[in-house]
Amino acid sequence: MMSRIVAENMLQGGGSVQFYDQRVQQSMEMSQASAYSSPTLGQLLKRVGDVRKEVTGDETPVHRVLDMSSSDNQSIGSPHALPFVLSFNNLTYSVKVRRKITIPAILRRPTLGAGDPVVSGDNVFTRTKVLLDNISGEARDGEIVAVLGASGSGKSTLIDGLANRIAKESLKGTITLNGEPLDSRLLKVISAYVMQDDLLYPMLTVEETLMFAAEFRLPRTLSKSKKKMRVQALIDQLGLRNAAKTIIGDEGHRGVSGGERRRVSIGIDIIHDPIILFLDEPTSGLDSTSAFMVVKVLQRIAQSGSIVIMSIHQPSYRILGLLDRMLFLSRGQTVYSGSPMNLPHFFADFGHPIPDSENRTEFALDLIRELEGSPGGTKSLVEFNKTWQNTKRSNQNPEIVTPSHGLSLKEAISASISRGKLVSGTTSHDHTSPTSMVPTYANPFWIEMLVLSKRSFTNSWRVPELFGIRLGAIVVTGFILATMFWQLDDSPKGVQERLGFFAFAMSTTFYTCADALPVFLQERYIFMRETAYNAYRRSSYCLSHAIVSLPALIFLSFAFAAITFWAVGLDGGFSGFLFYFAIILASFWAGNSFVTFLSGVVPSVMLGYTIVVAILAYFLLFSGFFMNRDRIPPYWIWFHYLSLVKYPYEAVLQNEFDDPTKCFVKGIQMFDNSPLGNVPNALKERLLSTMSNTLNVKITSSTCVTTGADILVQQGITDLSKWNCLWITIAWGFFFRVLFYFSLLLGSKNKRR
Repeated sequence: MMSRIVAENMLQGGGSVQFYDQRVQQSMEMSQASAYSSPTLGQLLKRVGDVRKEVTGDETPVHRVLDMSSSDNQSIGSPHALPFVLSFNNLTYSVKVRRKITIPAILRRPTLGAGDPVVSGDNVFTRTKVLLDNISGEARDGEIVAVLGASGSGKSTLIDGLANRIAKESLKGTITLNGEPLDSRLLKVISAYVMQDDLLYPMLTVEETLMFAAEFRLPRTLSKSKKKMRVQALIDQLGLRNAAKTIIGDEGHRGVSGGERRRVSIGIDIIHDPIILFLDEPTSGLDSTSAFMVVKVLQRIAQSGSIVIMSIHQPSYRILGLLDRMLFLSRGQTVYSGSPMNLPHFFADFGHPIPDSENRTEFALDLIRELEGSPGGTKSLVEFNKTWQNTKRSNQNPEIVTPSHGLSLKEAISASISRGKLVSGTTSHDHTSPTSMVPTYANPFWIEMLVLSKRSFTNSWRVPELFGIRLGAIVVTGFILATMFWQLDDSPKGVQERLGFFAFAMSTTFYTCADALPVFLQERYIFMRETAYNAYRRSSYCLSHAIVSLPALIFLSFAFAAITFWAVGLDGGFSGFLFYFAIILASFWAGNSFVTFLSGVVPSVMLGYTIVVAILAYFLLFSGFFMNRDRIPPYWIWFHYLSLVKYPYEAVLQNEFDDPTKCFVKGIQMFDNSPLGNVPNALKERLLSTMSNTLNVKITSSTCVTTGADILVQQGITDLSKWNCLWITIAWGFFFRVLFYFSLLLGSKNKRR
């Protein structure tokens, strides 16, 4: 007995390693084992490392295929000992759907034979719809398994069930890998799921998109040069070399083609070379050539040692030649399961032979649709498939290879890691379970945060018009306020105008934060796709989201403060300006965090804008500008303390009026806001003299009647200092960021119920 290591080292150009293409293989004879014993897995893995170091001078894992076949004169009976088999048995999934309510239906009790069949839990308002009905099958590495069927047959539901995207309590049946139950945490690490929609950052190039995926999924221990090598090899494998420097694009920016976008979507999920790859209709919306190229890429991925399971609507003849197994579904039931080569025999035995001139899958799907429209449905075909499969199994060689092929799941994963798969994993043998063999996340928290921040900055930097519009809105608003409230004096009217300026300025900072609403709503499904399979932590995303927003907020705050502070004639000098800038920045921070939290809760931009405008209007109403705190009804006072506008509004008032020596109302100015305001000044002075004699206090036209402290008391601003208001405003921002994190934690579980 001896072991053979088949190493795949396709060198391209400057010597970069081709990780996936198995068409060129180099065989290296390792050693001749004893005639009485075979090498252990640990010895085998050690030899892999020794040979790797001997050939490349580096023990860093590259993509290798481990062939543990016997070299005895007698064949073992199996052409290739496959290390991974994904089996699923009796998968059943049903949902409750609402019935159309009619008066006769309400009056009539549901009974068998009246309308829909009665299932346990059915009533006049809901019925149970079975989406998967005892689906069984298996998928092996090196093969492409295609799930076919008409719309509504259960293709996507089956893929979701296998990919752990259906809640465990709802999906009945068993899913095993090499005969062992598949833990959801392990599945997240060793698998990838490619959604039907291409969810990508539009302003990143193809190369940048794949490089960021490599930064997320490949470990920190792998050097930058090796990550770039991996990306370049993947670009060649995906056939994207000509589009590598082209942006992805969107409706407003021309980018790559539809087929190229689909291949990029596949690429970001296979960058770490997962063991299992799920795809939901990867050829949907593509022309026949693009669809064939996509499936050709999937074939190379499968041949590299992966299990590839995909749903496909109607494959062409060329695509059919690339598929290894097919599973036809009809209304959640299996109507055929097996090789495409056996399809003509199956339908011939069923009594509907496939004409030589017709596409096999088109004929099969047309026949299934025809049966679905008949009175008996596809029941006859479902029953025939069961009989046909049993007959086929009974005619097979009774010497059946066990699902694990002599390898436990732990050993199979170790062997897979040794040949370069799951490069984020470890080949250490100290682990007690398969789940503990691979880390939950490839990188530490701070690496994820840096990569996320860099990606967001890069994507935003290429759309400068968005920031330009925000800055323009702030500058225009600041200019209007500066010219409207130009150089306010210290008269009673000046005091009232200051109050109005502060109320409008503080509320404006919050309203201009509404533009943060679409940011996460546009990224939500990208975030859900990436976090569903542990590309990074949700906490990393929340922190990077906050960090990326800060530079823009600082710049906008400084622009608004610089335009308005000296133009309006606010008090406090340079130190007063610094506090004014700080409280505006804190307001932007709190407002941005509040809107960001709402974006994690609301489902659409329009609904989000409606809620933001309404709540910010309530915040302004209860801020204390329109009605002092002591005049607000007791049953609404709680909203006053929840108002985000209250704290920055009170802070800027204290920053303006906290000088005890500055006078705002002198002598005859006390009459300005009264019915006596229009009488001649001489008469006002006589009134002051009379008041002085009555009160026995000398009051002249220059006597200070009201200071800044008096104005603060009149406005009911006595319970918090300006610094406390600043810290509370900042704390509100952190509070809403925490709420945003929990909204991601609870609202982004991409699973069916």
